[in-house]
Amino acid sequence: MNKSAVGGLRSLVLLASLTAAFTAAAVDVRPLVKAGFDVGGDTMVRVTFTNGDTASIKGNEGFYVGGGLAFISAAKDMEFHLSLAYKFAVITASNGDVDWTRWPLEALAFYRFPRARVGGGLTYHLSPRLEGSGVVGGLDVSFKNALGAVLQADWLITPRIAVGARYTHLKYDPKGVFAGAESTKANGVGVAFSMNF
Repeated sequence: MNKSAVGGLRSLVLLASLTAAFTAAAVDVRPLVKAGFDVGGDTMVRVTFTNGDTASIKGNEGFYVGGGLAFISAAKDMEFHLSLAYKFAVITASNGDVDWTRWPLEALAFYRFPRARVGGGLTYHLSPRLEGSGVVGGLDVSFKNALGAVLQADWLITPRIAVGARYTHLKYDPKGVFAGAESTKANGVGVAFSMNF
């Protein structure tokens, strides 16, 4: 088993352990939906259009949408989220597209105040891939699963709906024929929305 696979396995075991420990102390388990948009990181690809305009995609950039579970302690002072999302950034043109996609698995713990919560945790990005179609059809770079950290602060609009800001610290390492190439830093900030039921 290679170093990346061992690291990923350890991360998943840690996520499962945290979930089990928090579930034992939680009295309220709720379905969770989340969405948001992130920016920042190294430039992964830059495209020049036929009119001379350019567009780029950065490592942390993308919209995401997903779901999972929220565990809330009996005292309502701690909250734990376990979620999986689909994250994507796209450059679209009449003669081709570029897609940057990945599946972030996250375990976040928050301390709750009456109208806010602050916390952070781990993010583990599965199957990161940069892919082109049309005139950029030759672009196809896969990256190793990547482990990073998240810090997040949310305003509780209601006890079940939150909007906030987050910081992600992460890097992507290419694999396959591009293995050994320079890592892409994906550190950046974003806006987060979540709702539990």
